[in-house]
Amino acid sequence: MKILNIFLLLFCNVFSQTQDNQEYPPVDYPSNYESSLNLVYSSINGWEGKLDIYFPYKTEKPVPLVINIHGGGWRKGVKESQRDFKIFFDMGWAVANISYRLSGIAKAPAAIVDCKNALIFLVNNSEKFNIDPLKIITIGGSAGGHLALMTGLLPDENDFEGVLALNKEYKVKAIINKYGITDIQDILSQHNRREFAVEWIKGSESDTVFLKSISPIYYVNESSPAVLTIHGDADPTVPYQQAIILHEALDQFQIENSLVTVPNGKHGKFSSDENKKNKIIIGNFLLKVIDD
Repeated sequence: MKILNIFLLLFCNVFSQTQDNQEYPPVDYPSNYESSLNLVYSSINGWEGKLDIYFPYKTEKPVPLVINIHGGGWRKGVKESQRDFKIFFDMGWAVANISYRLSGIAKAPAAIVDCKNALIFLVNNSEKFNIDPLKIITIGGSAGGHLALMTGLLPDENDFEGVLALNKEYKVKAIINKYGITDIQDILSQHNRREFAVEWIKGSESDTVFLKSISPIYYVNESSPAVLTIHGDADPTVPYQQAIILHEALDQFQIENSLVTVPNGKHGKFSSDENKKNKIIIGNFLLKVIDD
């Protein structure tokens, strides 16, 4: 019986059970890294926002931080499904992988508030995690791309309730937007309105002021972070036009940015060669802008 109990304990440490009832293997990180899992960054109405962070514990100076945000149409997905952070570990950077309230728990702008709070929590605890608060990157795909943009572009002084107090200076240096929505109102105006978007903003469909407040495109200005967008030109879920209008807005303000178009690319379902190529592009882009 004792042997069986030990086996079960080891098994539970190897695989994590999540709210989607799937089991995910743990993130593989370098031997000179530490991990802190399921840290509570925010508690709202009984819901706990949790994040995992992986960081090198012995460096001459604090390291850049990548905040990863999962996708899923704001209605599904878990942080545990995100595990491929090798590109950032190879650069010696820290990675935080975060959860947020899905639409079944709270409608917009809850997910935005949560992601902003995760950023603030990490900034406030930057010394503990050996991270440089002046070198932060946000990244995500699909709804995660939208939230990465909102987290990086949303000013600290905003109209959203529930945002945590900030006690340190920080700077988002870059945003990696993978096929994310940039204008909610534009999505809703199309004849084939996306069900996931309608579900997330339910009750506010005709509130144009609110829809603009949760759309990254309206926060672009002369001080915006550098942005790399990767989008397939045959995306059936988030139209490629969403990437174009963001690219044009960033160009208008002369913000460092790049739009990587995946020919015939669907919604994130790129070939293995395209994925390898995109990882190299992401790495090169971040190395270029991180010290600007």
